[in-house]
Amino acid sequence: MITYQDLLKVPEVDKDRMDFIKKAINQHKTTGLYKVAQDADLYDKHRNKTIVDFQKLLYTVSGKAVPDIWSANFKMACRHFHRFIVQENQFLLGNGISWNQDTTDERISTKKHPFDNEIQNAGHKALVHGVAFLFFNVDHVEVFDVFEFMPIYDEEDGAMKAGIRFWQVASDKPMRATLYEMDGYTEYIWHGGTGEVLQEKRAYKIKTVTSEADGTEIYDRENYPAFPIVPLWGNKHKQSELVGLREQIDCYDLIKSGFANTVDEASLIYWTIQNAGGMDDVGLSQFVERIKTVHAAAIEEDGAKAESHTLEAPYQSREALLNRLDKDLYKDAMAVDYERIASGSVVTAQIRAAYNDLNAKCDDYEYCVNQAIMSILELAGIDDEPTFTRSMIVNQSEEIQTILQAAQYLDSEYVTEKILTILGDKDRYEDMIKKMDADEIEQIAPVEEPAEQPAEEELNGSGTSGNR
Repeated sequence: MITYQDLLKVPEVDKDRMDFIKKAINQHKTTGLYKVAQDADLYDKHRNKTIVDFQKLLYTVSGKAVPDIWSANFKMACRHFHRFIVQENQFLLGNGISWNQDTTDERISTKKHPFDNEIQNAGHKALVHGVAFLFFNVDHVEVFDVFEFMPIYDEEDGAMKAGIRFWQVASDKPMRATLYEMDGYTEYIWHGGTGEVLQEKRAYKIKTVTSEADGTEIYDRENYPAFPIVPLWGNKHKQSELVGLREQIDCYDLIKSGFANTVDEASLIYWTIQNAGGMDDVGLSQFVERIKTVHAAAIEEDGAKAESHTLEAPYQSREALLNRLDKDLYKDAMAVDYERIASGSVVTAQIRAAYNDLNAKCDDYEYCVNQAIMSILELAGIDDEPTFTRSMIVNQSEEIQTILQAAQYLDSEYVTEKILTILGDKDRYEDMIKKMDADEIEQIAPVEEPAEQPAEEELNGSGTSGNR
C-alpha cells in the first residue's frame, strides 16, 4: 500500500514523480476495493458477471471438457442490485438537501454542477463501489469514482492528504493524471511510454484581474485549510453493498436461467438410445440437436434404437425457491418491496413498518453522507448543517386527515408545508405562504368608513330651507 509518507520521500524531480504516479496507479488497480468495484459496477449495469461468464460444458469419452454449443444457455440477469441501490440512495437524497441559510446552496453550486445532483451521483457510486470522492473546486463539487481516483492516506492519522486522478480514453490514446497535494495540483500526460508535465504545480484558488491595458493577470494564489478531496463512504464497513448479496443474486439468476433452458430444450422431451454405448456427451448432444432441427436422425450402430420420452418440468420447486430468494434478497438488503405494499389497502402504520429496515439502514448511510458534506462546508467556510427529507409512500388521505385534526395546535405554515409535501407539490410552498400572508393582511386591514354627508341646510349655508 502506497501512503502519504511514501510520496514525501519522492524527490521533487519530474521523472521520479511520474514513475511514482504510474506505480501508484498500477498498484491501485490490484486492490480489493478496485476489483470488487469492477464487479459491482457490472451488476449495477445489469450485466451480472457470474451469469454472463457461465458456460455449460460437455465431456468427451476421454474426459475432456468442451463448451456445450448445442443446448439452450439463457443468461438472464436480474435487476435486484440496481433496484436496491437506487431505492436507498433516492430514499435519502431524492428530495434534495435543505439548509438553515438561504445562501448555502448558492456558494457550493453552479449551473453545471448543482450540489444536490452531485451528491446524488456520489451517493450512488459510493453504494455501488464502496466509496466516492468529492472534490471541492472553488465554488462547486466534482465527483471522482474508484476507477479514476486513487486516495493516498497518512500512515499516522489515516487522513487523506493526497490523491491521483487518472484517465485514458483508450489503450492507444494518451494517459492523463493529476497529482493533488495539500499545496496544489500538478498535471501530467503520457504518450506511449514517454511522460511529461502538462501543467506545473498551481494553487487550487487563483484570483485574477482583467483590464483593457494589461488583459488578465493573476494577483493572488490560495489553497484550502485542508485537503480539498473528501471520501464519501456508502456504509460504515467501507465496502460495496454487493458484498453479502452477490451469492444470492447469482443463485437467483442461475435458477431462473436454468428453468428457461429446461423449458426450451426439446420441448421437455428426452431421448434414450439403445446399443449406442460408444457415444459420448458431445455425440449425444449432436444427435438431439439434429432431431430438433430436421426432426430426423440416422443411427449408424447395428441394433441401435432411439426412443423419445416426455416429462413434466418440476417447476413448483424452482418457483418456490425463486420466490424465497426474492424475499430473502429484499430482507438482507433491508429494502422495501413495493409490490407487497401495493397488494392491498394498507394503513399508514403498516407502511411505516414496511419502511422500518430501510429507515434503519439509511440512518447509517445518512451519517456517512453528512460527514462528507460537513467536510465540504468546512472547506467552503460555511457554518451550516444539511437536513434530509426521506421519500416514503404514504396513505395520503390518512396522513392529511391526521394533520388537519392537529391543525389547531400547529402554525399554518407547518400545516401547509406538510400537506404539500404529502401531495408531492412542495414547490408551491413559497407561493402559498405569500398568498396566505396577503389574505391575512387584507383581512386585518382597517375598513375606512365613508365620511358623513352634511345636512341639506348646511349645504345651503343656512339653518333654513333653501325655499323661501
